[in-house]
Amino acid sequence: MAMASPEPGRDCPLCPRLHDFIAGWRLREPAWHNAPVPAFLPPEGEDAVQLLIVGLAPGLRGANRTGRPFTGDYAGDLLYSTLNRFGFARGKFEARPDDSLRLTGTAIVNAVRCVPPENKPTGGEIATCRQFLIPTIERFANLRAILTLGTIAHQSTVRALGGRVAAVPFKHGGRHEVGGVALFSSYHCSRYNTNTGVLTEEMFVNVFSGIRTFLDGTQS
Repeated sequence: MAMASPEPGRDCPLCPRLHDFIAGWRLREPAWHNAPVPAFLPPEGEDAVQLLIVGLAPGLRGANRTGRPFTGDYAGDLLYSTLNRFGFARGKFEARPDDSLRLTGTAIVNAVRCVPPENKPTGGEIATCRQFLIPTIERFANLRAILTLGTIAHQSTVRALGGRVAAVPFKHGGRHEVGGVALFSSYHCSRYNTNTGVLTEEMFVNVFSGIRTFLDGTQS
């Protein structure tokens, strides 16, 4: 049986509320991406991917505008600087999709591909979009680790891996083995979380330090 497509079409109709929301923004800002945001892959291709990062959903003026995950809003500043620090990216992040930033052995995707009103997808929308998250995970033959950013991404990823959410609770700095991969979790690197002290740069860096150590094989 053929694997389901990991990418929704540009006019994906599966979530009417999100489809209509995007349609309204296409009229207001025709130069924006205003469509499901595809996975961000390294130039070496999907077989090079050992780490997958799963976020929540595109930001209205971030990925929904630029078409690249975590690009154009604050969350990307912290994420991509940290990726660079630990060798998961190279080049310079300038918050636009044509900058010189390239991922290294890493891919980034959102649990919900379309921008939701007020950054809040419904449970039904999260479940519907999982039909793209599952084949996204499956497309990476050499995947060893997944990092989920926030509770929604974590729970949807656990379900995509065939796990039970109750058995794999979200915790910042957590690590579980699910579906044959190491599942790491962190608070989302949103401006709200960093401004309120829920997530500090040190806390975020520590998560990536653990992932780097795991992938380098110095930790079982």
